Amino acid sequence: MADAVFLGLTVITIGSAIAALELRSLIYGSIALMGTLGGIAGFFLLLDAPFVALFQIAVYVGSIAVLILFTVMLVKRELIFKKIEDRRRKFAGIGLMLVTMMSLGAIFLESGIKDITTDEPAVDFRDIGADFVTYYWPALIAMALILAGSVTGALVLARREDVENDQRAS
Repeated sequence: MADAVFLGLTVITIGSAIAALELRSLIYGSIALMGTLGGIAGFFLLLDAPFVALFQIAVYVGSIAVLILFTVMLVKRELIFKKIEDRRRKFAGIGLMLVTMMSLGAIFLESGIKDITTDEPAVDFRDIGADFVTYYWPALIAMALILAGSVTGALVLARREDVENDQRAS
């Protein structure tokens, strides 16, 4: 089963990394980057390092969410979302979604995940949460302050740009 999960994570990680490099849209590229970093967190889970995996998700995937906020607030909306009416793209997207879902379903069914029996969990996630708020609380607070400051900065910059545009229009 670990081989099937590893194969699935590899496909997701490499596919989303290629998509992050090749997509021209900032939004979709950053979402693909979130998929890449989430796949890396999955590799950490396979290596029995759940603390590192959860920290990877909290720090890096959270920072990509802030990147998306910056993108939405600082870039003109017309440049982010370009509406393209093309039936071929629509059908290609539906076909790609079906192929992806069928592939993931086949990996899941062939992995034998239904046959797994465990005596007790190897890691208690409550212990990891307790570690986050006891031993690693300074890093957690610093990360929260940095993310909050970056969101506040994005709001201030976006508001300042709106005020300048209103003054020019007057």
